[in-house]
Amino acid sequence: MGNRKLEIVRNPLEWKKLCQSLRAEGSLGFVPTMGALHAGHASLVERGLKENKNAVVSVFVNPTQFNDRDDFAKYPRVLDADAELLESLGARAVFAPLAEDMYPLGYRYRVSETGLSERLCGAFRPGHFDGMLTVVMKLLLLTAPTRAYFGEKDYQQYLLVRDMARDLFLDTAIIPCPIVREGSGLALSSRNARLTAEGKARAALLREAIADSASATIARERLERAGFNVDYVEDIDIEHGVASDRSRGSRRLAAAWLEGVRLIDNVAIGGEERA
Repeated sequence: MGNRKLEIVRNPLEWKKLCQSLRAEGSLGFVPTMGALHAGHASLVERGLKENKNAVVSVFVNPTQFNDRDDFAKYPRVLDADAELLESLGARAVFAPLAEDMYPLGYRYRVSETGLSERLCGAFRPGHFDGMLTVVMKLLLLTAPTRAYFGEKDYQQYLLVRDMARDLFLDTAIIPCPIVREGSGLALSSRNARLTAEGKARAALLREAIADSASATIARERLERAGFNVDYVEDIDIEHGVASDRSRGSRRLAAAWLEGVRLIDNVAIGGEERA
């Protein structure tokens, strides 16, 4: 448990200065989030604290990665509760900037990827990954952490950030962390709170279908029969982010809608231990 008061920073330049001082003490772990923190986020912070001298977190609902204005408006913003959790965990500081401070020139400059980002979630959420990669790049430049931690629930996001860091020669190590699930198997998500009790119970079928089906096609059919509106179910090679034939090193990714809430999940397949 934490025994130091959490510092809340709003200004990007103040955050940069603080992180410089923390790095002088030793390695620095960083967990970028959009807030509404749950046990999945807590697991990232705990790992960051275990593997580094200090760990810091950002809470920023990034407008440029939302292609749906309604989704952006509904996204929960509970900074006080988030800060209380982070302080209890022992995080040193949280960065909670305003959009105009993160985008002082608007959205004129952005990071774009022209392969994996155009498929899977990218095909259904145009512009989403440009916004995500742009804000992650800004956060990594401001924080300059030793290690940055990303949950594997959004596996496509992890792959894109991992490869961006490699390709642009960033010093930060991008660390994937296992999905944290409810007892039903449903992956923890801030959006789960928008499901009814019945919907939440049915949502657990997403993981079951993709884990237990012999093919992506069969998994999709099972989900559709259960009332999901499926965006995609696809097997990919986790090293290169391309279509896979279920060989070792493959992962099955899925996105589907239930009760107006978009759910994503993934499991390891093809000889690996299933997540």
